[in-house]
Amino acid sequence: MSPEYLLTVLIVCLAPGIGVIYTLSAALGGGLRAGVWASVGCTLATCLHLAVALAGLAAILHTSALLFQTLKFAGVSYLLWMAWTTLRGTGALAVSPEGRAQELRPGRLVWRGVALNILNPKLPMFFLAFLPQFMAPESLTPTRDLVVLGAGFIGMTLAVMLLYALAAGLMRRAVVENERAMTWLRRAFAASFAALGLRLAMERAA
Repeated sequence: MSPEYLLTVLIVCLAPGIGVIYTLSAALGGGLRAGVWASVGCTLATCLHLAVALAGLAAILHTSALLFQTLKFAGVSYLLWMAWTTLRGTGALAVSPEGRAQELRPGRLVWRGVALNILNPKLPMFFLAFLPQFMAPESLTPTRDLVVLGAGFIGMTLAVMLLYALAAGLMRRAVVENERAMTWLRRAFAASFAALGLRLAMERAA
């Protein structure tokens, strides 16, 4: 993997998206531990998308309008549900009056991270378009090269998500003790989830 590839992947992973918003909200609501589990869920979804791309299923999504639309609107529905639960204070940003997390079950945190990211049918197509650009044209082992590049992307995804979780976890105490700040944070994250849902709803296969 070239330094140019790693730098490009870092920029892609740092860009705010579904995974970043979810990890930040989980860490602010439940602390660093919750943020770590959310990061794991988002990274697992990236692994699944990469596997789909390498298996060639991204091409099927690209040509099957019905399958693409089905996955897309399932993702939109889940994002809107996350927006609603966050706004009500029962989602990732749910905390008790004492500032303790209402929900710290690792399985659910991981599952939400997977579900939020796996229902975006654009990601396998992204891998198919992105990874080959960094392969050597004369490569004799293209499949292995794609796997190596994908592994680098997955590793960078986890590292960036953990950094976001750490930053949010460190500032959590100052935030959760301020009721007004928590109210505005819930509104901001709810709006972010809703906006991501709207953006996904407008996505097209080509």
